[in-house]
Amino acid sequence: MLNLPKLTVVGAGPGDPELITIKAVNTLKSAQVVLYDALINRELLEYAPQAEHIFVGKRKDKHRYSQDEINELIVEYASERGHVVRLKGGDPFVFGRGSEEINYAKSKGIDTGIVSGITSSIAVPANVGIPLTQRGTSESFWVITGTTTQRKLSDDVRLAAQSTATVVILMGMGKLNEIVEIFSRCGKEDIPVGVIQNGTTVNEKSGFGTIKTIEKIVAEKQLTAPAIIVIGEVVKERNELKAVFEQVNSLPQD
Repeated sequence: MLNLPKLTVVGAGPGDPELITIKAVNTLKSAQVVLYDALINRELLEYAPQAEHIFVGKRKDKHRYSQDEINELIVEYASERGHVVRLKGGDPFVFGRGSEEINYAKSKGIDTGIVSGITSSIAVPANVGIPLTQRGTSESFWVITGTTTQRKLSDDVRLAAQSTATVVILMGMGKLNEIVEIFSRCGKEDIPVGVIQNGTTVNEKSGFGTIKTIEKIVAEKQLTAPAIIVIGEVVKERNELKAVFEQVNSLPQD
């Protein structure tokens, strides 16, 4: 019996294999084909042992498939095999092109579903003790792409730099110098900055400083993409929370 064609776009979470939803796991168990991205944890594919696993990931200047080709693969496999799961890092609707794939599949008459994921823009800072909002410090936050489809830094960074909000920049490591210049021109050389590479995974690395010092720190620690840049006074909270943890751990045990 031929399974009915269906696409489900699933968020895999930020990298830690335990940070995936129960609904996502159950969806993977029902897949005939899993098309997965570069940033997903490969351990998650074990939830779909019955499915064919196909890598369609994109990294900087290394695209195995274009987005148009991925769209066609979704339709092809759904029509031939049935349920296709498109497994994407973080949340598929936060710079994940999830809506593009859903809309294309719908245009071809394919049934679609969506399973949200834990976005790295929130989970990765939280994992190192950085809250994106903090009473008396930050009332809001921006999540901005560091590289647009034109391969340029988003103009929203300039707007965000003029605010008091926490600024989270994804895919921005190649534009770090430009980001630093923008914040410096706004008189924010001393604002705290954190850069977290491979957040929530066993390969996590991070560096912390200010707009004035962060480029040197990134070079010293050899931080590279994929990484998240967090800019704002809330970055200081990491050190305060760390001090609390160290104080608690130093207490005598019964």
